[in-house]
Amino acid sequence: MSGVNEMTPLERAAAIAKGEPADRLPCNPNMANGVARVYGCKISEFNSDAKTLAAAQIASYRRFGYDSVRIFTDLFTWCEAMGARVKFPDDDTADLLEPAISDVKDIGKLQPANPYKDGRLPVHLDAMKYLVEEVGNEVACSGGVVGPFTNAFFLLGVDNVLKLIAKNPEAIHALCRVSLETCKNFAEAVINLGLTPTISEPMSSCSVVSPKTFREFSAPYLKELVDFIKARGKGVIMHICGKTSHIWKDIADMGVSGFSIDNVASLTDCKHAIGHQVRILGNVDPGGVVYSGTPLDVRLKTLEGIAECYDSPKGYTPMSGCSLPVETPFENIQAMMDAVRDVGYPVRPEKVEALIADCKKQMANL
Repeated sequence: MSGVNEMTPLERAAAIAKGEPADRLPCNPNMANGVARVYGCKISEFNSDAKTLAAAQIASYRRFGYDSVRIFTDLFTWCEAMGARVKFPDDDTADLLEPAISDVKDIGKLQPANPYKDGRLPVHLDAMKYLVEEVGNEVACSGGVVGPFTNAFFLLGVDNVLKLIAKNPEAIHALCRVSLETCKNFAEAVINLGLTPTISEPMSSCSVVSPKTFREFSAPYLKELVDFIKARGKGVIMHICGKTSHIWKDIADMGVSGFSIDNVASLTDCKHAIGHQVRILGNVDPGGVVYSGTPLDVRLKTLEGIAECYDSPKGYTPMSGCSLPVETPFENIQAMMDAVRDVGYPVRPEKVEALIADCKKQMANL
């Protein structure tokens, strides 16, 4: 590990929860499949080898020392387990090749996936076992699950679902219902292993559908999934890509413990809107800054995020606005971690402002 942590992530989280001093804020650069570059394997190995998937996540955690480790490879693991076809590049993230069904009449034929038998779900669960055994006593371990609305899009095809939202709402509800059952089955399997499910719901974004559509077709199933997870004693962290300000209150009212926002959303606005209800995570631009910027760019944006949101009532975690691109430079990820370490905890705003000023001075001298 390049930087030095004085506490484990679990020790840090416990201290902050009790209002005690800690070495720094929690931080999560959200590495995703870029962990393959740290470990030195191909991304395609994640699809069939649970040990490699876990080992890559562990290697990246050890390298950077961030505060959450998650088993998650792509958005299509759940639709694939229900019959969709997925294409697997040799060394890049998987993508959807063909939905599970092509005709609305076939929705009734869809069956909820069995997480212990279907598709790559067993590989992910096995990877979670290795993860918890190796680092579960020091860092929060989670299992990613795509949200029911997003998964529904991949079961029937994005264009088809968008058309049917207006033409055949009953069909979309039926699709979301069977999708939800798969999500619940997987979430329960994750919890049974001792991990916490995290939810990714990109198609619920206001950049994709209207708030009205979200409230009618996504929110009921999303809330049911959140309630299902909470009833089993786990808090829920949720991420929705793109613009989300019009549905922040809806998300907070579901009772999630944390909400991760994209870089196109405002930390300040989110803090004022729902910071009293949920922990806010985000939102350094993953592509424009962490991937394509310099370490100094990453440092500045991380510090500016802390200055904006450190005083959010339910807490704040510096994070990239979404999963980082695979080829994100290691030095840029390290810059985010170093910035958070330099700030320390509790956060003193005058120290953060001094660090920001120093950053800008260095940039001006380049």
